[in-house]
Amino acid sequence: MPKKTQVRQSLKQEFKASILSGIPNRLPPAQRYDDSMNHAPRRKDILKPDEKKLAVRNALRYFPEKLHSALSKEFAEELKLYGRIYMYRFRPTYEMRARPIHEYPHRSKQAAAIMVMLQNNLDPDVAQHPHELITYGGNGAVFQNWAQYLLTMQYLATMTDQQTLVLYSGHPLGLFPSHPEAPRVVVTNGMMIPNYSKQDDWERFNALGVTQYGQMTAGSFMYIGPQGIVHGTTITLLNAGRMLAQARTETPSKGTGTIPNGLAGKVFVTAGLGGMSGAQAKAAVIAGAIGVIAEVNPKAIATRHSQGWLDEVFTDLGDLIKRIEVARLKKEAVSLGYQGNIVDLWEKLVSENIQVDLGSDQTSLHNPWAGGYYPVGIAFETSKKMMANNPDGFKQEVKKSLVRQVNAINQMTARGTYFFDYGNAFMLEASRAGAAILKPDGEFKYPSYVQDILGPLCFDYGFGPFRWVCTSGKESDLSLTDEIAAKVLEKLKKKAPKEIQQQLSDNLRWIRAAAENQMVVGSKARILYADAEGRIEIAKAFNAAIRKKKLSAPVVLGRDHHDVSGTDSPYRETSNIYDGSKFTADMAVQNFVGDAFRGATWVSLHNGGGVGWGEVINGGFGLVLDGSKDCDRRLKSMLFWDVNNGIARRSWARNSEAIFTAKRAMKMEPSLSLTMPNLVKDGVLEGLF
Repeated sequence: MPKKTQVRQSLKQEFKASILSGIPNRLPPAQRYDDSMNHAPRRKDILKPDEKKLAVRNALRYFPEKLHSALSKEFAEELKLYGRIYMYRFRPTYEMRARPIHEYPHRSKQAAAIMVMLQNNLDPDVAQHPHELITYGGNGAVFQNWAQYLLTMQYLATMTDQQTLVLYSGHPLGLFPSHPEAPRVVVTNGMMIPNYSKQDDWERFNALGVTQYGQMTAGSFMYIGPQGIVHGTTITLLNAGRMLAQARTETPSKGTGTIPNGLAGKVFVTAGLGGMSGAQAKAAVIAGAIGVIAEVNPKAIATRHSQGWLDEVFTDLGDLIKRIEVARLKKEAVSLGYQGNIVDLWEKLVSENIQVDLGSDQTSLHNPWAGGYYPVGIAFETSKKMMANNPDGFKQEVKKSLVRQVNAINQMTARGTYFFDYGNAFMLEASRAGAAILKPDGEFKYPSYVQDILGPLCFDYGFGPFRWVCTSGKESDLSLTDEIAAKVLEKLKKKAPKEIQQQLSDNLRWIRAAAENQMVVGSKARILYADAEGRIEIAKAFNAAIRKKKLSAPVVLGRDHHDVSGTDSPYRETSNIYDGSKFTADMAVQNFVGDAFRGATWVSLHNGGGVGWGEVINGGFGLVLDGSKDCDRRLKSMLFWDVNNGIARRSWARNSEAIFTAKRAMKMEPSLSLTMPNLVKDGVLEGLF
């Protein structure tokens, strides 16, 4: 056997042995703090002395008593330095990445697929703060600490299809007897008693090690890198361009490139290049626009530039302005990064009288006081120190910056800019800061992108972010799934009603161009927007290809929780629900429960998501396609429910597009019987009160 082959085989065996060993009984060597990595900011010192002892006591539960004396001091020091106990010493020494499914030790193929997804979420090429087990959004965690990771991987490697692993906010509660039809893993994150869901509650209980913020897809192992939000942002920008053209009574041009649009020569200004927001630059170019994105973190902007997701970087605003004007004249599709504060950028654009066509923001304002947003006029490193040492002062500076940013945006929108909130709690936190962002009736001055765009054009028609991962890790498998999905969409488009033709066309263009746009970071994954019919037909075609061995290994299906029915979020996913129910969370909880007994491989329910802790409840799933006939049954049952749960709710809220979709769904599935609303004419209500 060649020496290289021997080395590879040896590494694979070491990897399997490490997974099976779980939490070591002896102290592994301490690991140095790697300054080259993008680390989570130090969290504020929020625990009282007795609570700090409790946090250390809680952390030591994972280890035998003989290690407590040494680890207690080490964990206390971590808590002091970082505001959290991450257990850096126990971070695995093997490479953190999604491996082909057969390389994982397992007794259940479904569990092995979950290990693929879990490692992908912690891959340094994918995760925002990988050593702190944070995937994106500044605090979207897969686990709270490395002991939880080690124990979970051991459970997954040893469990059978007669067991279910239960995860409480990253903590593996244990393996419980179940049955093959049950989910292999049930995940909950941050499920607090309602009165204990404020921002400081999260800081306190997370520091204690008893809860975590799973974001939307981090804590459920379903994040696939920035590709998901590249697609969502592309769809949003395309439709925003159409709305802009209509408002200006222009005719949208067919443009050039793979996706016809009206954004040639149009300037889109936003902020954020870390985590999910890093997708904005790529999406702007795919949509044909001039993307101008501010980012204060030098490492984040350097990463996106080195990955090819960001075309050019500027540190001088004057140089950037000149470059914008050249791009506008040439109608370039290009992304321009500004290494600096978004407030400075907006104010410079105002003072220089630069035309901005579209504007938004994707800073992590769901986490405004702990690294999600940085104040203007204070250096980045100074801000990080201030955040930990003077949190009240930092908070006031952030509020002042939000007021200034809104003032500049208001001046721009008066000149014709179309500004929309991109679901990051920008308007919510700006209003709390006292910025001039409210209308006289108390509503936000600018719409959520869901209100104007994704809600009526996508979600109400059942279209949302359907994604899959090829567990083989083979490019050939991913290419074949692209081809299969395109054929399915082509077939559906031929018989589709006119109401959904545009969505099918956009997603056909997307999937045909997916490979050339180099979307993959980490696992071999893909995403597109599809309705229930599209998801089911694509999934059936994948399952058949696995059965016929055209695809070499199982495929994992999932979605962003940012979807038709997975999430109740009054300022984002359900912002276009106007019957007063947008602050309820029945839909997300029902989604989670319904997916569990209809065949999902794993299910998750989270408090918190893109707009913040206490502001949203979201449910998600993963479904492993293994080529079996039984899987055909499960995928149809689960995917149909997963979409139409939300269609039924949106229809009952009197959304006309959802009423259309609900009626269509009942025609397609005779066993579906939905409660439909009786519409009330306005005149009936006149003079009642």
